[in-house]
Amino acid sequence: MPRRTFALLAVLLFMAVLVGCTRSTQDALTEVTVSEVTHSVFYAPQYAAIALGYFEEEGLEITLQNGGGADNVMTAVLSGQADIGFAGPEACIYVYNEGKTDYARVFAQVTKRDGSFIVGRSPDADFTYADFENAHVLGGRKGGMPYMTLQYVVDHSDADPAAVVLDTSIDFDLMVPAFTAGTGDYVTVFEPTASMLEQEGKGYILTSVGQDSGEIPYTAYFALGSYLEENADTVQRFTNALTRALQWVAQTDAAEIAQVVAPFFPDSDTDLLASAIRRYQQIDAWVTDPAMTEQSFTRLQDVMTYAGELKAHVPYTDLIDNSFARNAIS
Repeated sequence: MPRRTFALLAVLLFMAVLVGCTRSTQDALTEVTVSEVTHSVFYAPQYAAIALGYFEEEGLEITLQNGGGADNVMTAVLSGQADIGFAGPEACIYVYNEGKTDYARVFAQVTKRDGSFIVGRSPDADFTYADFENAHVLGGRKGGMPYMTLQYVVDHSDADPAAVVLDTSIDFDLMVPAFTAGTGDYVTVFEPTASMLEQEGKGYILTSVGQDSGEIPYTAYFALGSYLEENADTVQRFTNALTRALQWVAQTDAAEIAQVVAPFFPDSDTDLLASAIRRYQQIDAWVTDPAMTEQSFTRLQDVMTYAGELKAHVPYTDLIDNSFARNAIS
């Protein structure tokens, strides 16, 4: 056999081995479908974990679904359309109280404050919640965390609660389109949409609900108890990757984070993303330890009770499984 032919065959064989190894590696990845409550830079740690390859290094391939509300996320988890839900833990409490045997349990917390901002139609450096009196406020779905947290903040502010009516008739993912179409005087908006509205002159950021409300376990990952039991290794690897991302975000400048997560927000320029991320850093939005404390879970239930959505607290140990988070930290 001529040397040239032999050399060509050797190269082709080597390439075939490489392709085979690549396919083998891809085939080895465990697919995990995550339904997220909305697509927001508020969830930068999740996108960073994907972009930086943390999930892939743990042998996981993540598929994201935009649930458009915590109720839709929970429906996806209960129906098996999603393996893991990413939304407010209140959704787990509602399902638990329905008496389901196989209910959803929280295994990792991500945010510790409300991520929404109050957007009005005019700039107002002197804004207070008293401005909500007799105004049309788009407050989110009744029973959802954005609505309950906002109600809690309003009722503990200088506003007269009797004169403030929060409109809960518009679905969570339709509030911004409704506002830009002319409905409402104020709306609660997540980043980077809030900054985009301001950039386009369609609204103005007035205050951070999360800064005004204080700490609360606002967004977390959860899965059915049966999934946690049958896929414990997968959930552990998921939590490992998430924990790395939470700690990376805590130690990284907003501009660098924006560059990393930019592919997830193709309609936003990186400067706007960096500004939005900086807002969340300023209000200390993210945890570094994904284990949810009993104190914070109690605070969540206090807010739900105050909103009239919960008659009695549910047991912390029934709904919160911190074993994966503790393993990831250690």
